[in-house]
Amino acid sequence: MSKEIYVIGHKNPDSDSICSAIAYADLKNKLAKEEIYIPKKAGDVNSETRYILDRFKVPEPETIDDVGAQLKDIEYRQLEPVDGHISLKKAWELMLERDVVTLPVVAPSGKLDGLIVNGDIAYSYMDVYDNNILSRARTQYSNVISTLNGTMVTGNPHAYFVKGSVVIASNNREDLPKDINRDDLVIVGNITARQIICIEAGCSCLIVCGASSVDPTVADLAKKYQCVLITTEYDTFTVARLIHQSMPIRQFMSKSGIVSFELDDFVDDVKETMKSVRHRDFPILDEQRHYIGMVSRRHLLNMSKKKVILVDHNEKSQAVDGIDQAEVIEIIDHHRLGSLETVSPILFRNQPLGSTATIISLMYEERGVEIDKNIAGILCSAILSDTLMFRSPTCTPTDQARARHLAEIAGVDVEELATSMFEAGSDFNGKTAEQIFHQDYKIFANGDVKFGVAQVSSISRTQLNSIKKDLQKYMKTVLQTSDLNAVYVMLTDILDEATELLFVGGEASKIIADAFRLPVSDSSYILEGVVSRKKQLIPAIMESLQE
Repeated sequence: MSKEIYVIGHKNPDSDSICSAIAYADLKNKLAKEEIYIPKKAGDVNSETRYILDRFKVPEPETIDDVGAQLKDIEYRQLEPVDGHISLKKAWELMLERDVVTLPVVAPSGKLDGLIVNGDIAYSYMDVYDNNILSRARTQYSNVISTLNGTMVTGNPHAYFVKGSVVIASNNREDLPKDINRDDLVIVGNITARQIICIEAGCSCLIVCGASSVDPTVADLAKKYQCVLITTEYDTFTVARLIHQSMPIRQFMSKSGIVSFELDDFVDDVKETMKSVRHRDFPILDEQRHYIGMVSRRHLLNMSKKKVILVDHNEKSQAVDGIDQAEVIEIIDHHRLGSLETVSPILFRNQPLGSTATIISLMYEERGVEIDKNIAGILCSAILSDTLMFRSPTCTPTDQARARHLAEIAGVDVEELATSMFEAGSDFNGKTAEQIFHQDYKIFANGDVKFGVAQVSSISRTQLNSIKKDLQKYMKTVLQTSDLNAVYVMLTDILDEATELLFVGGEASKIIADAFRLPVSDSSYILEGVVSRKKQLIPAIMESLQE
């Protein structure tokens, strides 16, 4: 994961944001030695961008909503799980061996069954049980053998002790049969006569203490009565003390109320949950509750932040969520300097050009990397989109020269490509006002004033007028459901090079009137020659607010 670096544009991405992310990731991958650069997007692509990607057969980047640190970014413990049938003694030994206090208990399907902690084992020592607990716990004879370091003489080690009590054969021989019921597990010393009495009394299991073998008569009798016969060199006291440790951990493990996490959970959310729970270790599961690993508070101290390269923006308000928890290592942009801060110095390339795609195409040339035909196509398209086919005042001779050079590589005609793109972007059929509004929407701030500006461009004034009323209605919803002071929508006619500016908000109209020296309007403003949000509208609003 540490070798993956995301290249990502701003929220509500336009064509320049998406195409620049794809192209810059391509350039970085061609120059990289170990790192892997992955283009991502911080929102849905609009119709114009989808047309571009489809035309040049470039895959659409995956969406990422938040770049905050997740559990998959930390070195969590891939602790091997255990089966619920293992003994308490075995669990304790594994805890000591692995230096842990919690063991995940997993079913054969891989799903989490429960958790056993050292406190559960300690509790099993301190609590008082009746002599039926071993059978109620369905204790496997293999557990008894391993706990007592014993040897099975007769019987099936995979069978279970499921009925009867645990009895110590300490009475005299005459009264001994009275102490034993059928199916009991009997602990007896190394005396052949007493062993025979216990078997004939009907015990289901006989544990012979202080011995590594038994008289053949006893073994034959055990087979005849189908009695499980186990020998151990431990004395009777030790066997009586250890026998309950052979019980399976499923009898004591926690099965409900387990707090678990998934790899996609964000570290900040995990920290908050951990604050309210006193557990030391927590299981990590997948969506089907299959066990993956264990995480504790100390693991969160060693988290690796996601590495991110930002293109076409440097404003925190426009960046993908969680940017504060990510490590920004580069910024490639052509906008004004924004509010984004980094912990350490980074490569920050910002040029007053009409498109970020122009900058990236220059970087290919500077580094001597050949531009593939499909990459040239999307870079050319991004320049045409951001400069409105060279009509925007942000367009420079460099933008025009690079666009035409890229068009030659891609084998396309600039005018035809631009017209096709804008027609695709101007097709509002089947789209809601919300979808149209958010296809190119950015938030800005100046002092205490925070405002949003959406831009909808078309080569047809008729098309713009057809969506005007619905947009005005939706703008009010945006204002009411946000902390913004004003919301604007630029209805930009590309061919006429003019914008009708819609607005909502208490001071929204006065801000524009002051910015463009116009009489105050209560409906909209017609801004002749204004087609650029970045170079014409935003600077004027900022200057007005400062005044």
